[in-house]
Amino acid sequence: MSAWQGKTLFMTGGSRGIGREIALRFAREGANVVIAAKTDQPHARLPGTVHSVAEEIKAAGGQALALVVDARDEAQLVAAIAQTIEHFGGIDVLVNNAGFIGVTPIAATQTKHYDLMHALNSRAPMITMRECLPHLLKSGGQVLNLCPPINLDPGWLGAFAPYTSTKYAMTLLSLGFQQEVANRGVQVRTLWPATLIATAAVGMTAGEAGLAMARKPAIMADAAYALLTEGERFANEVCWLDETALRHIGVTELDGYANDPSQAANIQRDFYVGTF
Repeated sequence: MSAWQGKTLFMTGGSRGIGREIALRFAREGANVVIAAKTDQPHARLPGTVHSVAEEIKAAGGQALALVVDARDEAQLVAAIAQTIEHFGGIDVLVNNAGFIGVTPIAATQTKHYDLMHALNSRAPMITMRECLPHLLKSGGQVLNLCPPINLDPGWLGAFAPYTSTKYAMTLLSLGFQQEVANRGVQVRTLWPATLIATAAVGMTAGEAGLAMARKPAIMADAAYALLTEGERFANEVCWLDETALRHIGVTELDGYANDPSQAANIQRDFYVGTF
């Protein structure tokens, strides 16, 4: 029997892309997965809803709870966590996956877009970590936040500071929360893709050329599974890249994750990885 049989993951976002892939990875191990995301109805250009992913989770061998939640709304987040406890009895892992990307410099960033990035990328994770903590203390649980290691390279700092400031805030919250809970039986880790990941959102912004230079979302799911399953092997660091986490457990062949096998040697690095 898998160690994840009957364990519960609460995930913000997850109706598509990396979040969906992580959800299905744990579903195959028999986990309960709560998808707390905004997408109730299909998007014209982006496939996936909380309901469709819940069906996929069940088909993969897990149990699912689909909750329509706007992560900007504190009351909705609090209610979703309460519904999770009522439905599954506890929370073993919190995954903060919901977010909003904006690649504009300060001079071109509208306040409403900055407010949206702040609300999803830093405010929502603070709320979910706070509200899930009592349940994570009971389960000896874990937190996985999808945010980057902090890279103070001037090029990255100057590229799109509003977005960067909110994602780095999420990382700082993660580092700080780990210090809060380090002696209370809860582990906090962050995970970020070292390269572009072939999601529908990337396809919309980077087109087929971008997808060809990307890796499959499975690399993030496998890295998340490693971090959360073998936590003691990652105890010395909070922030991890997907490929670094996999290499840490002995996975050295990564070409199989290439979205286009012919471009395995030309995969494009993601934001904040290396110099700008």
